[in-house]
Amino acid sequence: MTALSTAALPHLSPNPRGERFPALGRTVGNKPLIYLDSAATSLRPEEVIDAGCAFCRLHDGNPHRGLHTLSAEATAALEDTRVKVAGFVGAPSGDNVVYTKNTTSSLNLVARGLESRLKPGDEILITEMEHHANLVPWLMTAKRTGATIRYIPVDDHGRLVLDALDELIVERTKVVALTAVSNVLGTINPVEQIVRAARSKGALSVVDAAQAVGHMPFDFSALGADFAAFSAHKCYGPMGLGFLVGRADALELLDPLETGGDMIEYVDFSKATWAPVPHRFEAGTPNAGAVVSFAKSIDFIENIGLDEIRAHELEITAYALESLRALVGLNILGPPTAAERGGLVSFTDPVVHPHDMATILDEQGIAVRAGHHCAQPLHRKLGLAATTRASFGVYTERSDIDALTAGILKARKVFAP
Repeated sequence: MTALSTAALPHLSPNPRGERFPALGRTVGNKPLIYLDSAATSLRPEEVIDAGCAFCRLHDGNPHRGLHTLSAEATAALEDTRVKVAGFVGAPSGDNVVYTKNTTSSLNLVARGLESRLKPGDEILITEMEHHANLVPWLMTAKRTGATIRYIPVDDHGRLVLDALDELIVERTKVVALTAVSNVLGTINPVEQIVRAARSKGALSVVDAAQAVGHMPFDFSALGADFAAFSAHKCYGPMGLGFLVGRADALELLDPLETGGDMIEYVDFSKATWAPVPHRFEAGTPNAGAVVSFAKSIDFIENIGLDEIRAHELEITAYALESLRALVGLNILGPPTAAERGGLVSFTDPVVHPHDMATILDEQGIAVRAGHHCAQPLHRKLGLAATTRASFGVYTERSDIDALTAGILKARKVFAP
């Protein structure tokens, strides 16, 4: 397997990727930027940036609010992109796509929206590897409704323990919520198997797809889930835009999380009724400029091809695992093979604390993430306070991994000369 060709990424000295991805043309201190934090936010290609700027310059009307040309153009762009997003993730139609702020707001919408349908004795099943965005909302929903949280455990290799799945998903189980790809361990979970088990017991399934969409093939309809959530900023798109994708009948089950302008059908001084799905969940003025630019993100991804993107991340991840394992004493979290992982590797060093590691790497122009990655319970289970995470995108090359390993060795020399 070979890495994704960078022939399509025009050369800009000193960094050959900097013309397509402007951030990669800059320096940090006096070092060229090496960006290994794509699991947090992926960099945007030039055409995505340009699309957002063009909207702000020429079409900055309020969608769904006016009869004038700018408003009509903004409305058309918003709804055209909704249909495009549906095609991108395999949803039946644009009506299955709700615009939100990010994955977190999408998951909060589902958790809060289902509260009127939960009661004491009901159970919500999640995994021990969840990001706080797919953990805390369910904790709060359980507290408000009297429902009980149960967990699918994680084994020592970062895989879900599914031997007792039939005992975990029972008639009392009303919701099963899980991540498609762990943002700490990198584990690609058997989502389809778990979704199928949930459906067999009448439970709704919710998938946090933030680390999957845009990085590997993802087909919502084929998956069979009731809901899936993801963010534009992890798919070479803008911050401040997320998506909740839902089956039509599942979306009808949700109560709106926010109320106000544009989500109503009728209001008087004593009552209100809601607009049809998906608009009932989109109170207030949307981030239309981000929506327009994300349409270009989809074009960027589809022009490369998700199979090709996945193959590239797989190759880079395999090389990273091989390189990091050569560093004596380094503890690498998650499954041992790249095939079981998304494009990220988290690790701890026996000499250097993760925060110190990230600081010293940054001095060398290398951007990584350090901390608990919004997954404190998982880190506690693993007996760790923090880890260092390197994560990859279409612009990541083997030379970036070589720089990372050299940077780790330099950090060791600082703390253990």
